[in-house]
Amino acid sequence: MAYFNDSAEVYEYIGGVFRDAGKHPEVGPKLRAAGIVLRFNYSDPESVLTVKFTEDFDVVEGESDLAPDITLTMPADIAHQYWRGEYNLAVGLAKGKVKAKGPVNQLLKLVPLTKPLFPMYKTATDERGTVAVGG
Repeated sequence: MAYFNDSAEVYEYIGGVFRDAGKHPEVGPKLRAAGIVLRFNYSDPESVLTVKFTEDFDVVEGESDLAPDITLTMPADIAHQYWRGEYNLAVGLAKGKVKAKGPVNQLLKLVPLTKPLFPMYKTATDERGTVAVGG
């Protein structure tokens, strides 16, 4: 069974970690300096995220007219495992579980920058399903 129930959850959690990354005091400036547009095509559930790693950093949910420099295609569960620090993206690319179109070397330069974000994502997903009472 897939971790995410629908695309709204993909956008909330995975889109959320990208939005947090853009604001992160240590990681944000380094990601914006990459100067690339990265599109993620997820399956199970079908969803698309486009992230502008530029000075005008942005995360676009759903289809977009932004032309990506790199497109990654994978099940959303793999993205979930990656952000929890439980999946090696380079191995996924090598085994064909993650498909990439574009200059993968630029993508692999970004990977080490994301590690400080893993605890934030883990906390958010660990709290998933927790119902706030009274609020």
